[in-house]
Amino acid sequence: MTETLLHAADDTWTLGDRTFHSRLLVGTGKYADVEQTRAAIAESGAEIVTVAVRRVDLASNEPTVLDALDRDRHTLLPNTAACFTVDDAVRTAHLGREAGMGNLVKLEVIGDKKTLFPDNQGLLEATKVLVADGFDVMPYCSDDLVLCRTLADLGCVAVMPLGAPIGSGLGIRNPHNIRLILEHSTVPVLVDAGVGTASDAAIAMELGCTAVLMNTAIAGAQDPVAMARAMRLGVEAGRLAYRAGRIPCKAYATASSPMTGVVGS
Repeated sequence: MTETLLHAADDTWTLGDRTFHSRLLVGTGKYADVEQTRAAIAESGAEIVTVAVRRVDLASNEPTVLDALDRDRHTLLPNTAACFTVDDAVRTAHLGREAGMGNLVKLEVIGDKKTLFPDNQGLLEATKVLVADGFDVMPYCSDDLVLCRTLADLGCVAVMPLGAPIGSGLGIRNPHNIRLILEHSTVPVLVDAGVGTASDAAIAMELGCTAVLMNTAIAGAQDPVAMARAMRLGVEAGRLAYRAGRIPCKAYATASSPMTGVVGS
């Protein structure tokens, strides 16, 4: 058992008909340049990389974030960031697919410009349209059990509740809600948004989350490449701890050494 856990070659997860080993998904925004983007993605070990469709100039002759990706090694996850209406989100998803980015889409319908919290009603409406149009939808959503269950019932291949506001670095603010979502979910659960450092990623994985998606926590670090490695190790440590099974929390001490057979007792 120990050898199996440590090597973890069998510890895969699926999105629709796709199978992955890495449980860290990364974004491509806010890096200094394409070279830094490429180096950080490589150090993260991520297999899935998300790209904001509306922030990529597909007609540009200059290098873009797409040039940082090895399409043979990385699964592209186009996202509908900066979309505030259902129509914008649906149109952006289709634009990404028409540009050759595939059917997988991270769906964002933003409801508030200051907090960037999702518009949950708009998210449900856009999900219905995109699922019917043949997309594999991964919605960025609130950490709400009923909402996540409804999204799964609508045909989403995963749900992605926020840990905290996008780019805040506040970590997992409501682990109880995440546990409830995990307990009742029939699809992979990925924490999306709010991670600030490696311990936040580890906590998400220790809760039992399938994976973690992040961007700012890596790209905004003083050394993004080093932070990418730290996040990879944090995700791996949290996952291994979850699989190993932690000890229960207790109100009082339990001696590390047994009291029976103590010399002089």
